[in-house]
Order: sequence, then C-alpha cells, then structure tokens
Amino acid sequence: MKTWLVTGGAGFIGSNFVLRIRSRGVARIVNLDLLTYAGNLRNLDAPHSDPNHVFVRGDIGDREMVRDLLVRHQPETVVNFAAESHVDRSIDGPDPFIQTNVVGTFSLLKESLRYWQGLEEPSRSAFRFLHVSTDEVYGSLGPDDPAFSERTPYAPNSPYSASKAAADHLVRAYHHTYGLPTLTTNCSNNYGPRQFPEKLIPLMILNGLSGKPLPVYGDGLNVRDWLYVEDHCAAIEVVLLGGRPGETYNIGGGCELTNMEVVRSVCSLIDQLRPESPHRPHSSLVSFVKDRPGHDRRYAIDAAKIQSELGWRPEETFETGLRKTIHWYLENTDWVSSIQTGEYQEWIRKHYGES
Repeated sequence: MKTWLVTGGAGFIGSNFVLRIRSRGVARIVNLDLLTYAGNLRNLDAPHSDPNHVFVRGDIGDREMVRDLLVRHQPETVVNFAAESHVDRSIDGPDPFIQTNVVGTFSLLKESLRYWQGLEEPSRSAFRFLHVSTDEVYGSLGPDDPAFSERTPYAPNSPYSASKAAADHLVRAYHHTYGLPTLTTNCSNNYGPRQFPEKLIPLMILNGLSGKPLPVYGDGLNVRDWLYVEDHCAAIEVVLLGGRPGETYNIGGGCELTNMEVVRSVCSLIDQLRPESPHRPHSSLVSFVKDRPGHDRRYAIDAAKIQSELGWRPEETFETGLRKTIHWYLENTDWVSSIQTGEYQEWIRKHYGES
C-alpha cells in the first residue's frame, strides 16, 4: 500500500481527510501533528488502532524529525494541512503564524526536496507535495466583483492571510526553481464535524444549545463562500490523483452567504432539532459585537478550473451540510466537553466576554 505523509492531520480539515483516506483504504497515513490547541487526538478515534495510521507528535519545523519520517516511511505524497488558521488569533499574536505557516512550510519544502531528489524512478515521477491554502490570500471583494480565480492577484489583509500567501509563494518557487512536483489548493470557508468552536458555525451551534449569546461581528453582512469539509477533502484527493504539478486549484462550495444568513440558518435548524429547548427561538440570542480590525467584506471562489479539468463538484448543499454538522455536534457531546476547557474558555472570555 502506498504511503502518504499528512501534516496537521489531527486538526479540523486534516482529521476529516485522514478519516476519509483510511476509511476507503486509499493509502497508509503517517500523521504528523504538534497538537496545539486546535489539534485533537479525539478527532482520530476511528483509526486509533489502525496499523495503517501512524501518528507522530511533532513540528513541521523540526527538520530532523521530518527527514527521519521521510526516509523511514518513504511516502509518495506529502499533504500539508499544518497551519495556524484563525484570523482573530493572528491579530492578537502573529508570531506563531509566521513560525508555523511560513518557516514551517519552508522547512517542510526543504526536506521534501531533499527526499524527492534522492528518489529513483518511478517513485520520483509519482511523488507529489500538496499544500492546502485559503481564499483569504486574495484579499477582499466588492459586492459586484467577480469571484476569486487562480489568476486573481494576491492581496492578503491579515497576518494570517499574509502568512499563508508567503507559504503559497514558497511552494510555487520550489516547483519553478527546483522542479519539486507541487500542488496548491485554495479553499473557501470550511464547516463540518470536528471544527474547533472558535469559528463561526460551531460557535453558534454550541452557544445556541447552551442559551449563550451568539456574537456576530459588525453588521453581520460580511459574505463568505461556504464549503462542507468532506467535499473539500474529496477535492484534495482528486487534485492529488489528477492535478498537474505546479498548478493551483481553487476549491469552493458555490454558496455565498452573509454571516447573518449563516447564523439564522443555524438557529432555525436548532429550533427544529431541539423543539423542547427553553431558548427558542435561538435567533433571539444574537448579539452584535465590535467588528474585528481589517475585516474582509466578501470572499467568493470560482471553482471552474477544478470542475472542468478534474470533474469535481461539491455534493452537499449548505442546508444538507449544515444539518449534518449540527447532528454531529448534538451526537458528540463528549468531544465537545473535552475541548471546552482551559485555553479555549480563556479565548472566548477574552474576545466575547464572560461565558
């Protein structure tokens, strides 16, 4: 069985990707994750005893560790999910974002290049390095601007998006300068099971179920394109198996919604699924809070390239994906309890007041 090295595979998107690949027997997974606040081994309960899932706690910036894993396991693919990813945290403290997203990606590229250059055919031609990035590198759109395509100039506006843009440029440079067979994917806002509840949708779900305020930045009219995480993972697999080295593929859900539309949808579904709740209607819990600095107004993804070249399209609508997401949080209360402690609670207090 072929082996893939997945970095950040205990986080939200990474763990869903690992579970998908292992459930379908596509590849053996070596999973490297530092287990910072958003990395959670509970995300990986299913493959815990799977002999074809090897978990290693470590940093992508630890070049000796990465070198050893590459030599020892001989992967034909590296998939880089490892990243600091929350804009608010990057505003409060950008240092970890530069260290992980820029320096860490650089270190991973250097060791992957060294490893790839030492491979013999056919392994050398089969090798791929896939870097998972974000639509936020493109900046902010006006209400009538066309959606981001792979040709849109980069214009990052937050420390987070700037760090991801820097990483994207390094990946591109390693292909064009050294020939490393890289692939880059830029996705829109993900949602789904196992998402750390500092992000909008899980925060609204869990606060709503508890009768806590639903904090919405500014006027709530910022627009995002929403992508169900399992659709995103399917797209990454498609790019790995059929994408052209050196290319970038934008992945979007084709679903532009304002933050308030998202919050109202969450509240409506909770009303339906928890008719006995004393907090109905849950929309009454909405509380507008001071907008964050430099808040981008609109993101939208043009996914025509991946659709025409590789035949990928999202399977979930926002309604079906959101319903699955809320069901997951309702059915996994032990997972929720395990993360709603310590640093997470301190983060919520700092940004949204006492919980």
